[in-house]
Amino acid sequence: MRSEKLSILFAGGGTGGHLYPAIAVAAELSRLRPGVEITFAGTKRRIEARVVPALGYRFAPIWISGFRRKLSIGTVLFPVKVVVALVQSFFLIRKYRPAIVVGTGGYVSGPVVFVAGLLGIPTLIHEQNSYPGVTTRLLASRVDEVHLTFEGSARYLRRKDNVRFTGNPTRGEIGNISSTEGRKYFGLNEKRRTLLVFGGSQGAHSLNVALPGCIKGLVERGAQIIWQTGEEDYESARSWAASEGYDEAGGSVQVHKFIEHMQYAYGACDLAVCRAGATTIAELTKGGVPSVLVPYPQAAADHQTENARTMAGSGAAVLVRDHELGERLSETMTELLFNEEKLKQMSGKAKLLSRPEAATNLARAILALAGKTHVE
Repeated sequence: MRSEKLSILFAGGGTGGHLYPAIAVAAELSRLRPGVEITFAGTKRRIEARVVPALGYRFAPIWISGFRRKLSIGTVLFPVKVVVALVQSFFLIRKYRPAIVVGTGGYVSGPVVFVAGLLGIPTLIHEQNSYPGVTTRLLASRVDEVHLTFEGSARYLRRKDNVRFTGNPTRGEIGNISSTEGRKYFGLNEKRRTLLVFGGSQGAHSLNVALPGCIKGLVERGAQIIWQTGEEDYESARSWAASEGYDEAGGSVQVHKFIEHMQYAYGACDLAVCRAGATTIAELTKGGVPSVLVPYPQAAADHQTENARTMAGSGAAVLVRDHELGERLSETMTELLFNEEKLKQMSGKAKLLSRPEAATNLARAILALAGKTHVE
């Protein structure tokens, strides 16, 4: 089922954490193998449907969603969606004839990787999180290689001989944008302390609720804030900022539903406040961004807390639990944001945890499995 021209199919998405590592690897594949044909399989209503075509990659939608235990129309339709997704995956693979299928997590990767394996196509899974997702755990024994971000994740997988430790790929632009470039991109004052607050592609509701109570004191001390809310809290956050007079031209608070080019946000900020997902951690460390990490308390096996503990233990971040936001967030942000020496120390510690070669190593593993081992 191979074509003469090298074709690679990525399957994954739903969140930026599953999508952006795949994009980083796709970019590296294009650099290593000019002319490679890359296709992304994903869902129509999630982040990949918007981001992938905008980057110039081919996008192929699959009808699938995650399973929810709560009774709903989605739960009833789930078995139907699985069958449809399997059929769609078969025809998608027949159409593009990939030399390898790469799963990067999320429910969409399951049917595509499964069908590829049945058809005898090489398969590889990249797992971003310390506790592997359901798809990874189900398919890990069937694929050719499983690449992990954290070495300790291997204990959750039955098969060990196909496991590799690669790290989490990050976009090449991360860490290459200066403070001046970043603040110019957002139209911010180049000399003011800058705080970045974000919750990933879907936002973080508890952060969005806690932040307004902290903003006045920060602004009075001369700070400016980039606030990414996600879609659900965007209108209420924007209305609040407008009522306080913060979002006027040249104002101290910028409210964004989603930040497409996060490299500029990382470059612009002195301190980030965010969740502790694996992709976020990889980007923070590559960019050398000091951070206050607020782990999502409902994450599987509480893996975000483990991520945050690693960062805090190394001196790269401060851990604040979700239930502590009301009592600790304002004080923690203020203490760090205006302490230049502390920020420099944290930045250096963060960079020591980075694995900037992850995208290249994973791209080479993909090419090797695809039978294209000669890399220019």
